Amino acid sequence: MAQRLHLVFGGELVDPTKTVFRNVDDIHIVGIFPNYESAHNAWKAEAQRTVDNAHMRYFIAHLHRLRDEEAPASSTEELGE
Repeated sequence: MAQRLHLVFGGELVDPTKTVFRNVDDIHIVGIFPNYESAHNAWKAEAQRTVDNAHMRYFIAHLHRLRDEEAPASSTEELGE
């Protein structure tokens, strides 16, 4: 069974109606979580902590969707073996 990893991150946006960060060097990496429930809990905690800043947004990235476990490895992955 494949792991379903989720990345929670956020930062201040240039415009609260868009998803462009004001400064990518200041992106807050909350962490990587083994399931959606724990990622959602972390996202919610950060979102509630920064609720007074309309430009601050947190996101959940579904890392498991970036990889197809059935596809053959790329040449760069093979270098690590």
